Amino acid sequence: MRSGQRFDDLSERATGWEFAWLDGRHVSSEPSWSYPEMARGLIRRAVGLLDLDTGSGELLAELAPLPPHTVAVESWTRNVAVARDRLGPFNVPVLTELPGGEDEFDVVLSRHGRLPAADIARLLRRGGRVLTQQVGSDDLAAVNTSLKAPPAYPRRWNADVAANALREAGLRVTGVREERPAVTFHDVGAVVRQLRDLPWQIRDFSPERYSDALGRLDSFIRLHGGFTVTAHRFLVEAVRP
Repeated sequence: MRSGQRFDDLSERATGWEFAWLDGRHVSSEPSWSYPEMARGLIRRAVGLLDLDTGSGELLAELAPLPPHTVAVESWTRNVAVARDRLGPFNVPVLTELPGGEDEFDVVLSRHGRLPAADIARLLRRGGRVLTQQVGSDDLAAVNTSLKAPPAYPRRWNADVAANALREAGLRVTGVREERPAVTFHDVGAVVRQLRDLPWQIRDFSPERYSDALGRLDSFIRLHGGFTVTAHRFLVEAVRP
């Protein structure tokens, strides 16, 4: 860290879930699958599409052309306005709650969002499919350990747990993948910014509260050239029989 620079100088939160600011400051290895390519394959012939926790709507917009009946759901207030601006040209409404009907969609997508299995089963038509990529409970666990913070997730969340929940809701699981790609932070400011943008990682985080631990981590990064941890990603596909 440059002399006189404070940790919170580097911690202003980004709008939505766009992380271009991290380019060059951390390196992550993506999972071997391509979620966007898999999603495009599913929606190609779909009439109805539901995107859960769409965030800023950036990924959904990239999947265009979209099915004629496409609905996005986003509950975080800061993201809703951004998503509505981005998805408005595609005539995609952005709701703050799940639709109340049933048998409405051919495809349900959820990337790094909720996975309400019973509601997904309710909303899918017969033969409809759900594709979800999730952040597992081991994600960036070494960050919490290095800062002596509590674990981010109180309960186990992995591919087996998610797949079992979908099965219990009456869906047939057709594909499961799980990987732990590496993430390297090249300066402590990138760690601070990550924790500010993902507030669930360390729920009581502030640069002041964790200043001593951040100082030690800064020294480690300067000495070793980076701080490498592992992400935790899994993908589950299922169909409503």
